[in-house]
Amino acid sequence: VQLQASGGGLVQAGGSLRLSCAASGRTFNNRPVGWFRQAPGKEREFVAAFSWSGGNTYYTDSVKGRFTCSRDNAKNTVYLQMNSLKPEDTAVYYCAAGGAYYSSEYFKAGGVDYWGKGTQVTVSS
Repeated sequence: VQLQASGGGLVQAGGSLRLSCAASGRTFNNRPVGWFRQAPGKEREFVAAFSWSGGNTYYTDSVKGRFTCSRDNAKNTVYLQMNSLKPEDTAVYYCAAGGAYYSSEYFKAGGVDYWGKGTQVTVSS
């Protein structure tokens, strides 16, 4: 699976951005797919994801109520709508996909088989 992320940029605090992640080669079917981020000087962390069935979504506590995952299966694309952005959301965001039927807990812990190139999100105060 090749993943292509886009949509990052510079935004003021309180603003919004939407990230996109398009898959090629294989589909997202039966795989958890989502987003991780890495801020300068920090480890990469889980942000949000769909379960392998696509029926559930998961978010790290710091983005709950502000970020929303969505998907367009026809386009084999997932999205991360980020609202009410804060300076602490500044990071490189990575699209990621797990292996077939990987559990959400495993995926959230870094059980990722495929990484996309990162896209920079910068939130100014």
